[in-house]
Amino acid sequence: MTPESTTIHSPTLRRSLGIPTLVMFGLSYMVPMTVFTTYGIVNEITQGHLSLAYAVTLSAMVFTAVSYAVLSREVPAAGAAYDYARAGFGGHIGFMTGWVIMVDYILLPMLNYLLIGLYLHEQFPAAPAWMFSKAALLLVLVLNIVGINAVKHANVVLVSLQVLFFIIFAVMALRSFDPNISLLDPFIGGDIDASLIMAGAAILCLSFLGFDAVSTMSEEAKEPRRTVPVAVILTTLAGGGIFIVISWLAHVAHPNVVTGENADTAALAMLMHIGGNLLVALFLAAYVTGALGSALASQASVSRILYSMGRDGVLPRRIFGVLSERFRTPVGAILVVAVISVSAVFASVDFVASIVSFGALTAFTVVNLAVVSIFLVQKRHRGAPSILLYGLVPVVGFGLTLWLWTSLSGSTLFFGLLWVALGVGYLAVLTRGFREPPPSLNLRE
Repeated sequence: MTPESTTIHSPTLRRSLGIPTLVMFGLSYMVPMTVFTTYGIVNEITQGHLSLAYAVTLSAMVFTAVSYAVLSREVPAAGAAYDYARAGFGGHIGFMTGWVIMVDYILLPMLNYLLIGLYLHEQFPAAPAWMFSKAALLLVLVLNIVGINAVKHANVVLVSLQVLFFIIFAVMALRSFDPNISLLDPFIGGDIDASLIMAGAAILCLSFLGFDAVSTMSEEAKEPRRTVPVAVILTTLAGGGIFIVISWLAHVAHPNVVTGENADTAALAMLMHIGGNLLVALFLAAYVTGALGSALASQASVSRILYSMGRDGVLPRRIFGVLSERFRTPVGAILVVAVISVSAVFASVDFVASIVSFGALTAFTVVNLAVVSIFLVQKRHRGAPSILLYGLVPVVGFGLTLWLWTSLSGSTLFFGLLWVALGVGYLAVLTRGFREPPPSLNLRE
């Protein structure tokens, strides 16, 4: 009997998440505060049309979000892209998709620990950045081991604090409103260069990483076939809406940000113009809070993916495929991610962020194709509605994500493809030269 034909009765995760909590989880993962991270750079690229670039990016991401929503109903399991690719293309492609997205999720907590250390060190230079990074890592580790409910409540608080900052920012921005510009100026004002808008949109794509993380919570969601698809779409729209509104407010309050200011510090200059030192201090506090929330969400996600792969025997089951008897959480997987994240003190933000982009866009591309494979090829759905939902939408999503993937730098593609090569080598060992299928389970419920 082959591994694929064997049904293994495995422990299940505790179901406690509804739509509002899933959306909070996704937004926490996205870190809405990232709108300020790319504020100056993309404003410079798009010649002041940041809001328009966000609108373009949101339009592109919605197609992939629909693919995730469709598949989360068909394959409601914690492995997300890993399970979707396996259902669409078999165990080998499923393994490689999981391998690629795994580097994404593993490095995201590290990226957040890096940012927390850097920003807090700016405020408290007497303390080294690594000290803040390690403290954040320890807090996230404990909360994830205790259980998803602890993460759930923490995410509600952390997202709420960011929303509170946005409200304060919005009030101050409206008070600083420049009466000499049109309300539509951030979208249609001045000369618009389509190529520059698309270049800016490619960068902003990374701000939307998070809607896909919602699908990794399928085994802990209430009625996952109903709640997860809705939460995926709502997270994408809510995150995109926040980005567009905040960038619009920043423009109407401080329209000349592009000229005479360094792009890397443009957000701080804009905040200083609108609200002075008080708003800058609130921003730094909210930004660090958002990074902590993202670390919580991303470590929870990757531990579930590793758990799903370990439970299947794709990764060592003794380490990754077991749950804590007390907390019913994948402690082994959580600890592995924490150990890897300790190396944050040796990594650069640029390197980590670029590799994360590679993993995410690769997974997005495969997931879009999986929709076509499952519904049009395997299930042979026909008719105009099916062709639209299972054909046109994912094909457009595939084209957009592939285009964004090819826009990555040469060094990013080199290291990303090196990780892929390592995965192929491990898969060859695991399957005895590809003569056997990788072990798998029926994860559908």
